[in-house]
Amino acid sequence: MRAILIGPPGAGKGTQAKVICERYGIPQISTGDMLRAHKAKGTELGLKAAEFMSKGLLVPDQVVIDMVEERLKQPDAQKGYLFDGFPRTVAQAESLDGSLSRLGTKLDGVVLIEVADDLLVERVCGRRTDRRSGQIFHLKYNPPPPDADLEQRADDREETVRDRLRVYHDQTAPLIPYYEGRGLLRRVDGVGELAAVTERVLNALSRE
Repeated sequence: MRAILIGPPGAGKGTQAKVICERYGIPQISTGDMLRAHKAKGTELGLKAAEFMSKGLLVPDQVVIDMVEERLKQPDAQKGYLFDGFPRTVAQAESLDGSLSRLGTKLDGVVLIEVADDLLVERVCGRRTDRRSGQIFHLKYNPPPPDADLEQRADDREETVRDRLRVYHDQTAPLIPYYEGRGLLRRVDGVGELAAVTERVLNALSRE
């Protein structure tokens, strides 16, 4: 299984990615993990990336693509992989197509987890953490006990969440028609119980 998981922030991609990777016995490929690994090892690509990161700049697509191509050559990726959080733009998707062509392989599918913006805002903004136990609650879906000492992470505030959604719609959502036009996109309703969404995702991936 060679697949990509896309969807807006808060749609549950990370949770579903773990299930998919366990089911198919494939690695989850995250560009963030790759960047950190290259930086820690001091590789040539890691040093290139560090130059930009130290200035607060985005790492150029070509550096990221080079890391991806190197990652796909590793033994654990030969029977498949799942991209989570990459590609983020159509330009990155086109570069990935080039890498896959050079490697003589292709994608099996792209799963889009769909959740309406207002529901995503409700999901994320309702999260609270108990300062004492570190346990995460939700004001609506998993209410905290009366004596909990709650705090809301800065990333979970509505303004921040809506900013992230705007970036998603501007930069990443164009991937939807891109992969739809190539017959690779599989839409999944991301609303409902976790197990139900997982079943939809796995069913989508198993379709020919």
